Amino acid sequence: MNFLILAATFFIMEGITWLTHKYVMHGFLWSLHKDHHDHSSEGPMEKNDYFFVIFALPTIMLMYYGTIQGFNHWFYIALGIALYGMAYFFVHDIFIHQRLKVFRNTENPYLLAIRRAHKQHHKHTGKEEGECFGFLWVPVKYFKMYFNKTNK
Repeated sequence: MNFLILAATFFIMEGITWLTHKYVMHGFLWSLHKDHHDHSSEGPMEKNDYFFVIFALPTIMLMYYGTIQGFNHWFYIALGIALYGMAYFFVHDIFIHQRLKVFRNTENPYLLAIRRAHKQHHKHTGKEEGECFGFLWVPVKYFKMYFNKTNK
């Protein structure tokens, strides 16, 4: 049962991420997310990186509460959120934005589709008229683009 809670939370986080990205990051907290699109920050950190802390705090609180309550469902919800956050960091920051110069030359259609959808998202430098707000699930057209190339 605990694994199901963890897995469901991980997958539900994709929808929460989409909603948060579209309506919070491209909404009332655009001031923190803007530098991620226009590259106006200097150095390796962006104001956008504060979202890590914003999202980590409730996760830490849930994990703590779930732990002191005997590793109940709150712990496994927090663990699912934390695992999603780790996946987000590795895929978004390391793979897509190349904060560490690794995994540059993949031919994996799924990873190429994620990278292409994210590039489409970043072609809009303003907070309006964005697209591809998701993270692990992107529009099917991007998958088709790369699966068709590998089948030829």
